Amino acid sequence: MNSIQATNYQVHFQQEAFKVLNLYIASSKPSKIIVLVDENTKKDCLPYFLSKLDSNSHIETIAINAGEIHKNIDTCVVVWSALTDLNADRKSLLINLGGGMVTDLGGFVASTFKRGIKFINIPTTLLSMVDASVGSKTGVDLGTLKNLIGLFSNPEMVLIDTVFLSTVSKRELHSGLAEIIKYGLTYDINLWNSIKVNSKLLDANLDVLIYRSIEIKNEVVLQDPKENGLRKILNFGHTIGHAIESYFLESEHKETLTHGEAIAIGMVIEGYFSSKLLNFPEAELDNIKSTIIDFFGHVEILSEDYEPIIDLMKYDKKNIGSTVNFVLLENLAQFKIDCTVEHDILVEGLNFYNR
Repeated sequence: MNSIQATNYQVHFQQEAFKVLNLYIASSKPSKIIVLVDENTKKDCLPYFLSKLDSNSHIETIAINAGEIHKNIDTCVVVWSALTDLNADRKSLLINLGGGMVTDLGGFVASTFKRGIKFINIPTTLLSMVDASVGSKTGVDLGTLKNLIGLFSNPEMVLIDTVFLSTVSKRELHSGLAEIIKYGLTYDINLWNSIKVNSKLLDANLDVLIYRSIEIKNEVVLQDPKENGLRKILNFGHTIGHAIESYFLESEHKETLTHGEAIAIGMVIEGYFSSKLLNFPEAELDNIKSTIIDFFGHVEILSEDYEPIIDLMKYDKKNIGSTVNFVLLENLAQFKIDCTVEHDILVEGLNFYNR
């Protein structure tokens, strides 16, 4: 697979990725190489990654707790302190080996430590490969509110090796599929059609789906790096999806949802908004709902959950003032940004998902 040129860095694939990494380390000669992992990737991914390094340099490791609940400033303090204890300087290199939580947090830590050290992202989950790998967004959550603290910062490179996908569960693979579905619905009808007719995720087309998804996100980001217009399409399903994710994360009586599961629900609900407000075809809405239910199953959202979920949307980082903004669909791959939705339609959308 050819490397993809992103904003001031490249995304490299499979074995070629490690060749590029070893050449980079040999030429840049970082004063220290530090690998950030969580407790899962330390066990499942770090040994394979270290076997691919040609460098004779001593590799330091910082391990953090796994899970979205730990994507916060407290964990950043742990990593900043560990970097300090390791005497990391401005010529040090931080390699973030993990899912989106690790690459988002690691990029933020690197970009703020001593006003910025270089970092490389190696995503190990499907979600992080097709979403967090491109776009230069770094950051952490504020409590359960998603990605409120962060900045745009480019890695030196991103390395994609699908060998790492053998370490994740089927549930985590499906979580990544939600973002691929989003790319198909908002940008590439052919991608959506290939998913809609394919009931098996782990097949020979997975590498193709990953590559095309990264291409799409990169095409969008190159045209709109700071999310002033086109890039907002990447938020389809996310406005109410993030609120659902946060609500289930903070609830003592709900099973925590993966990011993809919450966004999948969000796409069904925001598809309903699109049908009501922009005449998005009902047949396509039914296709979206049935495909997502087939892949993700159905999550019970009680009527008493509605208002807390709706209330959480006021914290969405895309809002302007008190206005909650949505990206909605006029048709497949035809979208409208900065849409507002009245309260009664919000409730109808939640009811539609539940039916």
